[in-house]
Amino acid sequence: MNNTKHTLTIKEKIGYGLGDTASNIVFQMVANFMLIFYTDVYGLSAAAAGTLLLAVRLFDGITDPIMGSIADRTRSRWGSYRPYILFLAVPYGVFACLAFITPDFDSTGKLIYAYFTYGLLMTCYTAINIPYGALGAVMTNDPKERASLQSYRFALAMAALLVIVWALPKLVAFFGDGDDVVGYPLAMVFLGGLAAACFLLCFKMTKETKQVKPAQTKKNAFLEFLSLFKNDQWVVIAVISLATLILIGVRASVAPHYIKYYVGEASLTSNFLTLSAIGSVLGAVSTNFLTKFIEKKTLFIAALVVVIISHSMFYVLESDAIVTIFIVYFIANFAHMIITPIMFSMVADTVDYGTLKIGRRLTAVTFSGHLLAIKLGFAIGGAIAGWILSGYAYVPNQEQSEHTLSGILLAFAGIPVICTVACLIFITRYKLTEPEVKRIQTQLADNKTIN
Repeated sequence: MNNTKHTLTIKEKIGYGLGDTASNIVFQMVANFMLIFYTDVYGLSAAAAGTLLLAVRLFDGITDPIMGSIADRTRSRWGSYRPYILFLAVPYGVFACLAFITPDFDSTGKLIYAYFTYGLLMTCYTAINIPYGALGAVMTNDPKERASLQSYRFALAMAALLVIVWALPKLVAFFGDGDDVVGYPLAMVFLGGLAAACFLLCFKMTKETKQVKPAQTKKNAFLEFLSLFKNDQWVVIAVISLATLILIGVRASVAPHYIKYYVGEASLTSNFLTLSAIGSVLGAVSTNFLTKFIEKKTLFIAALVVVIISHSMFYVLESDAIVTIFIVYFIANFAHMIITPIMFSMVADTVDYGTLKIGRRLTAVTFSGHLLAIKLGFAIGGAIAGWILSGYAYVPNQEQSEHTLSGILLAFAGIPVICTVACLIFITRYKLTEPEVKRIQTQLADNKTIN
C-alpha cells in the first residue's frame, strides 16, 4: 500500500464532488419526487408505491457486496474504481429517463414497468456509486484532506438538490405545458444527460494516488462483506447511516405533501424545497470550515441536537406560520448537511481501522456495505412514507382530513426525531479520533504484509 499523504488540489476536489452531483440528480429525484410521481402522476396507490420502493432497494442491496468485491479486484490503466465511472455514466443517464416514462398500461402493466425501470436505475446506481464512494478513500490518506474532500463532495451534491427542487417543477411545466405525464420524462432527458456529463467530468478530473495491491487469496464476496461486522467502528457508522437515511427517505418523500396539504400552499412547494436545498449546500460548505476548529465527533453531536430540536418544532408551529416553517426547515437541513460529510469521512477512516483489525484492505467492500446501509435506510424511509399515507387514508389531489394531516406530520417531523435520537445514541460509541486514525495509518505503513 502506498501510504501517501497526498494534498488534493481544488480541481480534484471539485471533480470528485461532481460525481455526487451526478448521483444526487437521481437520488434527489427519487427522494423528493418519486413517491408523488408514482401516486399523483403515474396512478399507483400509495401502498403499492411504498412497497415498490422498498422491494426494489432490498433486492438491489444484494448486489452491493458483490459490486464492492468486484471493484476491489479491478486493475486497469485508469485504476480500480474510475473505470466504472467512465463506462457507466451514459447508461446511468438513460435509465434515469426510463424510470419517469408513463406508458399507457393497465394497473398491472404499470406496476411491472415501474418495478423493471426503477430496478434498472437502482442497479446502475449501485454499479457506479460503490466505486465512486471508494475512490475518495484512495485519493488521499490525510484525515483532514478526506474531510475537506467530503465537504466539497456534499456541497456539490446539495447543488444537485438545489437544481432538482428548483428546476424540476419548472422543467416539467415547460416541457409538459400543464401535462405532467409529458413533462416528467422530457425533463429527465435533460437532467439525465446532465448527470452523465457530471460523472464523465468526475472521471477526467480525479486520479487514484493510493495503489492497492491485489489480494493474495480470493474470498467469496459475501464472506468479505460479513467480515465487515468484525469492524465495530464501521458497524457504528453503518447504523447511524441507516437511521439517517430513514429520516431522509421518509421526510423527503412527504415534503411535497406537507407543503401542499398540511400548509395548504401547493404553489410554494418549489420555494420550500429550494430554500431547504440552500440550507443543505451552506451546511456542507460550512463543514470544511468548522472541522478546522471543532473535533469531528463533537461537531457531529452538536448538529444532531439541532436536527432534533428543529424537527420537534414542527409539532408546535401552526400551519399558517409559513415564514417560521420555512426558517425551521432551513435550519434542519443546514444542520443535517453538517452531519453527512463528516459521516462519509468517518467511513474512510473505518477502512484503515478495519485493515488493521481484519488484516485485509477492503476499500470498496467497506463502501459497498455503507451504501447498502444507505439504501436500506432510504428504502425503509420511502416505504414508511407510503405506508403512513395509506394508513392515514391519503387520497391524492383533494383536501385531506385532520387524521390524514396528522399522518403527514408524523412522517415529516415525528419519524425524523426518532431517527436522530438513535444516531445520537450510537455516535457515542465512535472512537476514531484524528490522533487515533494517524496512529493506525502509521502502524499500517510499518506493516508491509497488510495489502
